[in-house]
Amino acid sequence: MKIAVMGAGAVGCYYGGMLARAGHQVTLIGRERLVKAVREHGLHMETTRFDETVQLAADTSPQAVADAELVLFCVKSDDTESAGRAIASHLAERATVLSLQNGVDNAERLTQALGREAVPAVVYVAVGMAGPGHVKHHGRGELVIGPSTHSQSIAEQLSDAGVPTQVSEGVLEALWSKLTINCAYNALSAITQLPYGELIEGEGVVDTMRAVFDECRAVADADGIAIKPGLWQPLLALAQQMPGQYASTAQDLARGKRSEIDHLNGYVITRGQAHGIATPANRTLHTLVRLIENKRDRQST
Repeated sequence: MKIAVMGAGAVGCYYGGMLARAGHQVTLIGRERLVKAVREHGLHMETTRFDETVQLAADTSPQAVADAELVLFCVKSDDTESAGRAIASHLAERATVLSLQNGVDNAERLTQALGREAVPAVVYVAVGMAGPGHVKHHGRGELVIGPSTHSQSIAEQLSDAGVPTQVSEGVLEALWSKLTINCAYNALSAITQLPYGELIEGEGVVDTMRAVFDECRAVADADGIAIKPGLWQPLLALAQQMPGQYASTAQDLARGKRSEIDHLNGYVITRGQAHGIATPANRTLHTLVRLIENKRDRQST
């Protein structure tokens, strides 16, 4: 397939690299620093299974989605509408756009921006950028994607490329489960700048995570989404499975970037308000992350 990755950060580079390694024609669309590194040296993929350099194309222009059969849309949630509008007129009629983003409502927002269907996906991967053109994989890597005309064939291509992928009618429930996990870990990891393994050992951390979990479940229930209590144990187990992993929000703050906290804990707060459900644990974490971001922004001006 001809594939474009719109928003080639850690997630986009990992999945784009896996597909290129399997022989697909992949173009990463990202910032100039990344594009320069990939054009000159290739994409360095340091994963739990292999460490090698993958050759693929890279571009800074949204126009590079032209003629792609599959577009992996990996931009930050704040940029969903603007990036969607930037690629809309360049998409091939046959192209499938897959939203590989945090949060629950990105595919819906992207669909509106594109004027055509965007397929939701749930991303389960621990990955970060160790430098320009150097993606470091810490674990997992599977995807759950929503149904569409081409979803099954895309899932097969991804699976053949070493990315276990399943198509599910329950993708919204899976997105809410992923959101709940992110709400429990991301802000705490960002505020403390600690990886999961150290974070969870902190006094009161598990109790705080449980309060966040219970609020997320109550809000999801009010939205008609059932988050099973059985999610709690797998949520805790992530700290043992990926002890060295920093949450994406922690990585954003460490690099001086704006985080997606408004689309994580902030989303739970907003939906809770819509249903008259108090979410004090999520609100506290959201407030603290935003305070850190605002302080940094003031100091840099």
